[in-house]
Amino acid sequence: MSAVAWIATGSLAAWLWLLLGQGFFWRTDVRLPPRRDPAHWPPVCVVVPARDEADVLPLSLPSLLAQDYPGRAEVFLVDDGSSDGTGELARALAERHGGLPLTVCSPGEPPPGWTGKLWAVRRGIGLARAREPEYLLLTDADIAHEPDSLRQLVAAADAGNFDLVSLMARLRVESGWERLVVPAFVYFFAQLYPFRRIGRKGSRTAAAAGGCVLLRTDAAERARIPDAIRQAVIDDVALARAVRRSGGRIWLGLAERVDSVRPYPRLGDLWRMVSRSAYAQLRHNPLLLIGTVGGLALVYLAPPVTLFAGLAAGSAVTAAAGGLAWLVMTATYLPMLRYYRQPLWLAPLLPGTAFLYLLMTVDSAVQHYRGRGAAWKGRTYARPDTAAAEPAPEQR
Repeated sequence: MSAVAWIATGSLAAWLWLLLGQGFFWRTDVRLPPRRDPAHWPPVCVVVPARDEADVLPLSLPSLLAQDYPGRAEVFLVDDGSSDGTGELARALAERHGGLPLTVCSPGEPPPGWTGKLWAVRRGIGLARAREPEYLLLTDADIAHEPDSLRQLVAAADAGNFDLVSLMARLRVESGWERLVVPAFVYFFAQLYPFRRIGRKGSRTAAAAGGCVLLRTDAAERARIPDAIRQAVIDDVALARAVRRSGGRIWLGLAERVDSVRPYPRLGDLWRMVSRSAYAQLRHNPLLLIGTVGGLALVYLAPPVTLFAGLAAGSAVTAAAGGLAWLVMTATYLPMLRYYRQPLWLAPLLPGTAFLYLLMTVDSAVQHYRGRGAAWKGRTYARPDTAAAEPAPEQR
């Protein structure tokens, strides 16, 4: 067998393992677990960190204020140094729409060793604790909730005795680039963190989706959230790991009634969204970067390349292995396209989308070494080094 045939065979073997041995990551039926209304609806505080979110806040904040939660609930929006009037707009929206009580506050600039979002979350949780909530809902400013969202989250956490219940919000898919890139983003995330494994007792896989995280207050205290993860750029995964390390039970699934309203109409918007944290996902390790690029090439790029190379060279083995690998890849992507209500003809294009993600990952590393890594809304976060060992402000 030629080298190309071996590559095609290796790619096919990888896809057969992914199909059967990676927690059935490709299935999209992991939704909120069975739930029942609790005998007593516990108090909940909703914490919303927001920085320059005036464009999306009119679509998201009213949905939180309109929650039909039977128990006591209120919303804390933490204005993280916005320059577009986010805080003032939030107050105006609350006056216009009514609903749950809203408190708007500002934490000031984050000290060294903190990301802005987690510093804002810390301030929001600090204010919320004075209300003695049993649960905290951490949700982003671009996330819209159906009126029964909070009720369903709390019921699921109570029925399953979960310390953390998180939903991967359905991202916006309207522009051509969003259709090509966004479903693949969730597909790749599920491949890294199979949802079925996350909710399993004794599992070591831990992840959450930062846009919608319901967290028991006592679990947050045990895990020292957010202080224990104050430098995390990928804060949702870090939060889930901290909760699991402290003995908490976690669950993650796909949302049906929670949606992101943030648009990513151009490729550049999606590129920045992915590249700002891709190298952080690899722990800023160049060896992991090389391995990831090689893995993406073998798993996603090799199938179509070896198929056409085999056809051109008249190698039935190479063409068959490459074609079968591409077929399995396409089949595993179909459920995600159905979930996003997208045309199924996009499935065979997944290798092209994977190539874009490969370039985004490499660009993330390049920007990191240029000192512009993890840039978001005017802030740039360097690699966590000595600052990670610094004590939190109240511990100094």
